[in-house]
Amino acid sequence: MPIDLTLTGARVLRPGGWDSGALTLSGGVIADGPGGKSVDLSGFDLLPGIVDVHGDGFERHMAPRRGALREASHGVAACAAEIAANGITTAVLAQFFSWEGGMRGPDFAEHVFASIAEVAHKIATDLRPQLRLETFLLDDYARAEAAIDRFGIGYVVFNDHLPHDRLAAGRRPPRLTGQALKSGRNPEAHLALMQGLHSRAAEVPDALDALCVRLLAKGVRLGSHDDPDAATRETWRARDVRISEFPETLAAAEAARAEGEPVVMGAPNVVRGASHAGKVSALEIVEAGRVTALASDYHYPAPLRAALRLVELGVCDMPTAWALVSSGPAQVLGLTDRGRLVPGMRADLLVLDRATGQVGATLANGAVTYMTGTAAARFIA
Repeated sequence: MPIDLTLTGARVLRPGGWDSGALTLSGGVIADGPGGKSVDLSGFDLLPGIVDVHGDGFERHMAPRRGALREASHGVAACAAEIAANGITTAVLAQFFSWEGGMRGPDFAEHVFASIAEVAHKIATDLRPQLRLETFLLDDYARAEAAIDRFGIGYVVFNDHLPHDRLAAGRRPPRLTGQALKSGRNPEAHLALMQGLHSRAAEVPDALDALCVRLLAKGVRLGSHDDPDAATRETWRARDVRISEFPETLAAAEAARAEGEPVVMGAPNVVRGASHAGKVSALEIVEAGRVTALASDYHYPAPLRAALRLVELGVCDMPTAWALVSSGPAQVLGLTDRGRLVPGMRADLLVLDRATGQVGATLANGAVTYMTGTAAARFIA
């Protein structure tokens, strides 16, 4: 439950930059004036809670070994603890809905969505599901739409992971055997499935057009994943799919931003200094001023580390860097009540040890979700 506090002695990152004024939390929101217990946080920094707009790091909690975890809600709870320990107060859990099967298949997706729904109302961290729909999964569009309705999913992203070039050339895709085993199919059955889906390419555009119209009418936010170029972004824009997640080229990112569309890049890419998949560097796109939000992608510590890394490299100052993991992603999600430490906003914040760069405490909606070490001692004193 929310606690009323006045936090003093810390540096506070407000929209205009750093200041040393007290920060008051009351009833789960940032408040004017002192109130509640006073806590001296000298030596710490107070920053808006991280809004993670796309992350699939929860997968290892849901299925640490194949078939080993049947009560997935416990995995979601464990994931929420990891999320909080990394200063994240709002997290979008991005789940595949794909022909790839296994942990990316529709059955597992529905299991994940049900588990999130079971846990989300019991914790302070704001957990939100995202459905990542494979565009060639035509026969399961209705099932995906039913899941969106049933679980109140407000964010859908479109992917296409079929190896079309290989399939068109009649060649076996790379890593076929490993992918087939993960899906629970034998390699020949998996290949036949891909070939069958690939053969229906002519049906996909009209089916996507109709699906997007229906989802937009329900208020669902729509994004595309891995835009390779400006032309692809334009195609998605024609369907009113306005969020560009992880564009593969600077040209694709520039095309999105030129039309005022948000661009989401991976925070691990910034920390590494390069894409693990050999695509454009997120650092390059940040330097070009084309990134709206940095997401954890597959590693929950990455948003915090990426923001600090940008400042360390001199790419931008702290308010600009931190906006990429707080107010920027909040904007992508249409969440106007978080991402900044100003009166009336949700009391979502993290307490950062200035000397070590480690999270000492996280509060979401004014409730403690994580606390450790010296910071914990200050709160308890």
